[in-house]
Amino acid sequence: MIRVAIFLVVLGLIALGVTWIADRPGEVAITWLGWRIETSLMVMLAILLLVIAASIVIWSILRGLWRSPGRIAAAMRNRREERGRRAIMRGLIAVGAGDTRTAQRHADDVRKIAPHEPLALLLSAQSAQLAGDRAEAERTFRAMTQHEPTRLLGLRGLFIEAQRRDDMADARLYAEEAAKIAPSLPWAGQAVLQIRCASGDFAGALDMLERNRASGALDRNTFKRQRAVLLTAHALALEDSDRETAKALVFEAVKLAPDLAPAAALAARFLAENGELRKATRVIERAWQVSPHPDLAETYVYLRFGDSALDRLNRARKLASLAPGNIEGALALARAAINAREFPEARRAIAPYLAQPSQRVALLMADLEQAESANEGRAREWTARAVHALRDPAWTADGFVSDRWLPISPVSGRIDAFEWKAPVAEIASAAPYVDEVAASEIETPPAPVIDAKPLIEPAPDPVTQAEPLPPEPARPAAEPVRERRHAAPVKAEAIVPIAPVPDDPGANPEHETDPTPESPASAPAWKRMF
Repeated sequence: MIRVAIFLVVLGLIALGVTWIADRPGEVAITWLGWRIETSLMVMLAILLLVIAASIVIWSILRGLWRSPGRIAAAMRNRREERGRRAIMRGLIAVGAGDTRTAQRHADDVRKIAPHEPLALLLSAQSAQLAGDRAEAERTFRAMTQHEPTRLLGLRGLFIEAQRRDDMADARLYAEEAAKIAPSLPWAGQAVLQIRCASGDFAGALDMLERNRASGALDRNTFKRQRAVLLTAHALALEDSDRETAKALVFEAVKLAPDLAPAAALAARFLAENGELRKATRVIERAWQVSPHPDLAETYVYLRFGDSALDRLNRARKLASLAPGNIEGALALARAAINAREFPEARRAIAPYLAQPSQRVALLMADLEQAESANEGRAREWTARAVHALRDPAWTADGFVSDRWLPISPVSGRIDAFEWKAPVAEIASAAPYVDEVAASEIETPPAPVIDAKPLIEPAPDPVTQAEPLPPEPARPAAEPVRERRHAAPVKAEAIVPIAPVPDDPGANPEHETDPTPESPASAPAWKRMF
């Protein structure tokens, strides 16, 4: 509306000017080289306008003719670029679809049509990866690092290729360079952090964690948890060489993550060494209420070295009462009761778990039978049941089972990936061995009835023998028996390299790995307990 009003105003002003000139006629005379031209003012103005218009038209024609070669060249160049872009688009689509032949054909077309296009290098690298040509892919990624727009993309490609050939030194250099160029780049910061953890450089990993937090790559809660994990791993690594530094590190870790079992157990041991038993007790109790663990139970029961077996039993009772119904508390109580020779209490503590016993439950029952009545037959029977029993919880991450806590997963490289739980793969594949002895029969055990034949034949019951054997001497109770477990706090060591970045489309036939890698920890628990 405003434009229409302005147009009408301008048109009215022009009409007013023409009317004003028409109302005031005049004559114009031009004398030049003996020529004299006389005309009216209106005619002179009309001729002047025509001359100006003709000049503009002639100038436009001449300028168009002058610029036509450049315009023709630009049009041809634009056409080639458009063809190159279409080839790149179709090539990338073929890469995503896994069509190797089509991707390579479009990559060859792009190299001919638009060799300097940044995306042409990307298509060449992707098609080479899809075809399994690692050398060509790495050469293309190196060429991409020479151009500013594709430098970070080239560094990431080189990082992935270095991981695939298990060259963690080069992978670390590429990730460090990318993190230096773009500190807020998530993959680079996370890769540097994981590689430093895998190599045991926990001080460098903590520094990188701080940088990731400053760049906004981590939220506050994730930062606190990961820092506690790295501090604990660093403290475990320095436990024997620099105990004072290890103490400072693990105390900070407990403040950041009170429920982290390895940190709480190590901090409690340090506090007990310093004579701060009350603080050590609080640290373990707070962690136990959130995540009961055998390391916490053992540290808590044996916190004071001069305690008697009865004192340790009282401590086990208190610890079990903090998490009622948890099997770890029941096992700790039963073990302490056996050491204190309170066998009825040990049976009551372990009775709820005999219907479907785990390996530790079966082995604990074997110790109970041996300690209470020196019944070798029943002890061997329970030991045989442990072979077929359910797996006990273990430190598990991404299908990998470890006999010790680790700060990162050796499979995926995730920090704080290990959880204390039963291995899922073995739960799905192993058939449970159900014990048919009822809990009510444990107080006065009769001859056992077992459907499945045990691997170790139980000895005959001495009562049924024709000629009774002389009784065996009772086992002395001078030395308490600690629980045999497969998870003990040890120093963190170097870990296997990190898996490739998940969103990489390239195939990797040379380094395909089993999602549940074999490890010494995957052997049956009864083998590791003896």
